Amino acid sequence: MKGTRAWVVIGEITKPHGVRGAVRVLPHTDYPQRFDSLSEVYLGTDDDPEPKQMSFSLLGWQKDQLICRLGGVDSRDAAEKLRGKLLMVPREEAVPLPEGYYYIFDLVGLAVHTEDGEYLGRLKEVLQPGANDVYIVEAADGSGEILLPAIKEVILDVNLREGRMLVRLLPGLLEEE
Repeated sequence: MKGTRAWVVIGEITKPHGVRGAVRVLPHTDYPQRFDSLSEVYLGTDDDPEPKQMSFSLLGWQKDQLICRLGGVDSRDAAEKLRGKLLMVPREEAVPLPEGYYYIFDLVGLAVHTEDGEYLGRLKEVLQPGANDVYIVEAADGSGEILLPAIKEVILDVNLREGRMLVRLLPGLLEEE
């Protein structure tokens, strides 16, 4: 059924490359090797209910971006019209992760509870500042945001099936009033 499929964004077209329709793509994946064996992608935007399927051919890399050719795109003008479009794959084709690792899009929206059963709110964003990720939880009481470091001492359990995350609040994580 149209519009019911889940999509994973793996890259974004930044600009044309050359005059024959190639494009530069900024990867949105922690596993850029996936592009080596990719033969088709879906092209669209966040708002597209059904992205367009296109053949994909990796031509190479330039700095942190890949150079690729997409089926039916054979001129610089055609490539220019794709600027800002997203490369996607169906959710079921996402690269499997090791146990204990999660895609950010799977974490966003989880209900966050303390080990004492208190409902803190919903995870709304994941920051990746360096040493470890930081989970931003929209506080259930409307008081703002709660920042939780994504470390094993704080994140006790993630259950995607139930849509829950269990956390331990270390001293100082919540501002005292």
